[in-house]
Amino acid sequence: MRYRNATQWGVYDVEVKDGRIVDVFAIDEDPDPAEIRHTLRDGVQHSSRIKTPAIRRGWLEGTDPENSLRGADEFVDVSWDVALGYAAKELSRVKETYGNRSIFAGSYGWASAGRFHHAQSQLHRFINFMGGCTRAMNSYSTAAAQVILPHVIAPWGQMELEQTSLEDVINHTELFIAFGGLPSRNAQVAYGGITEHRTAIDLQRAHKAGTAFVNVSPVRHDVADALDPRWIVPRPGTDVAVMLAMAYVLETQNLADRKFLAMHCVGYERFQSYLLGQTDGQAKTPQWASEISSIAASTIESLAIEAAGKRTFLTAAWSLQRADHGEQPYWMLVTLAAMLGQIGLTGGGVGFGYSAEGFVGSNWRRFNWAAVSKGKNPADFAIPVARIADMLLNPGESISYDGRDITYPDTRLIYWAGGNPFHHHQDLNRLTKAWRRPDTVIVNEPWWTPTAQWADIVFPATTSFERTDICASSHDPYAHLMQQAIPPQFDARSDYEIFSGLADKLGFADKFTQGKGEMEWLQDLWRRSNERAKAQGFELPDFDEFLEKGSYQIPPKTRSGDWLAGFRVDPLKHPLSTPSGKIEIFSTTIDRFGYADCPGHAVWLEPFERLGGAGNDKFPLHLISPQPKRRLHSQYDQSAYSQAGKIHGREPLTLHPNAAAERGIQAGDLLRVFNDRGACVVGAVISEHIKEDVAILPTGAWFAPSAGSLGLELNGNPNVLTKDKGTSSLAQGPSAHTCLVEVVKLSAEELQALGVRG
Repeated sequence: MRYRNATQWGVYDVEVKDGRIVDVFAIDEDPDPAEIRHTLRDGVQHSSRIKTPAIRRGWLEGTDPENSLRGADEFVDVSWDVALGYAAKELSRVKETYGNRSIFAGSYGWASAGRFHHAQSQLHRFINFMGGCTRAMNSYSTAAAQVILPHVIAPWGQMELEQTSLEDVINHTELFIAFGGLPSRNAQVAYGGITEHRTAIDLQRAHKAGTAFVNVSPVRHDVADALDPRWIVPRPGTDVAVMLAMAYVLETQNLADRKFLAMHCVGYERFQSYLLGQTDGQAKTPQWASEISSIAASTIESLAIEAAGKRTFLTAAWSLQRADHGEQPYWMLVTLAAMLGQIGLTGGGVGFGYSAEGFVGSNWRRFNWAAVSKGKNPADFAIPVARIADMLLNPGESISYDGRDITYPDTRLIYWAGGNPFHHHQDLNRLTKAWRRPDTVIVNEPWWTPTAQWADIVFPATTSFERTDICASSHDPYAHLMQQAIPPQFDARSDYEIFSGLADKLGFADKFTQGKGEMEWLQDLWRRSNERAKAQGFELPDFDEFLEKGSYQIPPKTRSGDWLAGFRVDPLKHPLSTPSGKIEIFSTTIDRFGYADCPGHAVWLEPFERLGGAGNDKFPLHLISPQPKRRLHSQYDQSAYSQAGKIHGREPLTLHPNAAAERGIQAGDLLRVFNDRGACVVGAVISEHIKEDVAILPTGAWFAPSAGSLGLELNGNPNVLTKDKGTSSLAQGPSAHTCLVEVVKLSAEELQALGVRG
């Protein structure tokens, strides 16, 4: 029998026989279904499922007071009543002794695509009823962008959902310059779910309509070959220098749109002085940028001239702002687009993250479906998500963030439900030290992932295939009934049931559940969504009718013109939400913060390490850690489909043939990739389609530190190599893409120690 269900990478029908998922099928509505659907065949009912509640032995018996065995201890199976009792008692103790800010409620995205069974919503709703907690704000994906862009052009949510559509690109764009490329693997996914995968189709339509694509990236396949892209190959992390040099060409060859700069922007004169070298003695010429980026000065100059003469759209991948000073490339790209003067013209201007998620650039109607109310956090406190290890290691210390100071609390308890910090966070060796600092770690998790292995109390949670829900995302025009396909596995319970049990132990079950079961909550969400629909001029079908049909598509809404067309016509009548109402090439607000690592306009700032700069002599390869092709982040890494892309069970690392030959490496060899922060084991892949001194290691391998003296992470997790440093004092985002490494072939002795035959 087949059941409809939804994931963050699409909507599928799963075939079930004798209580087992045996196959996964794309739905008719999806024109280009994601290949990572195959992870579901065996990943849901994998042998790594947690069968029963468990408590770490050293924590349970009180024999590990310093938590030095957390992450390496054995677990004791216990009953639900015992596990809930210990967890409730510990939550009460920490709250009463240290206060609610000492509880960190961690839940990081990409969990269920359901509106009700959403781990983060359930966790925060529960914690708020017991007085609140410390939370994380912003995201690992776009932290720097989320903070810088509201100062410069628009809030992140507006940029993400309203920026120029690919339909406009198809009809009007002549030149599409993609800094960081348009990696098709990323467009498989969309937060909250996606019905129609159209990104690759629409980009191909643009190509056929005459749009020329330029891929400014150290990786050739970051733009599909089918788009016949021109490949410009910079050193990673040097895009700002290239953009500045293009701006220099526009300024000095009288190609800048001075009327647009005068009417729609503020602060160009301050930036102009820097561009010409009047403030620091260094003109940002193409030759200057060439020495930094390794791109020929003539290439930079000709690209700038070409951009000025065509309807040009500029975009940057999310990866560019996940680096040291990650705010700068986004600020500089807006500045460059303003100088071209095409912002607000259909098919021209600037945008971010095209191909980063499947909905970016879509022109579907946006509808804000009702969600489970999390209430207000009474503790009213959050830290930047990429600073979790800092918080755990440095209680009482303060950091700067977007014009204010944040003081870290003394974290005594972590409750994590949804997500994998041992995938997302940087410098995992540092995180493991930090993770042992709190008294207690509680985790809801379906499988024995690294997050579960590094906990003290583990609750086995169901997957979306073991419960009923509704998939309905604000960026997708469909709602789908997520049917329960299989019974809860072993002794697993939904997050809602887990938190209901804890709420009962703590005395507020009635407030948390409101006396509703799963179906009553879904019906309430549908009713409240219908009230919102009526306010927009349409009406949802009856709930029972939706249950019978299983899906619903909201009416389309025609969107005419570019999202900034009104601003272009009359910036006074249609101002931006920036402090000045205009594009802020120079930000008085940021300038007043006084941050040396993020001054008042876009600048080139040397990163802590780069090719051709600091650290290059010791570690001659720049490591890029992109989204993998065969899974979403670390989800279902245990599945056969994900494992089929490994080499001897290790994540593949791609090297250029010259780099491989220099080190005596052949395809399929097991390697040690390392720097001063850590080392991991990977398998060798060789490709001519990357820059010679670049290495590519996808994220998401389940963190597996060696127990012996090798000092290695065994599965190929790149975040043992990345530095745990904020992008700047402004956003404090992750700097994962600023990372130099060296690679060596493992010796016969090392292979033997790993249990691998040479």
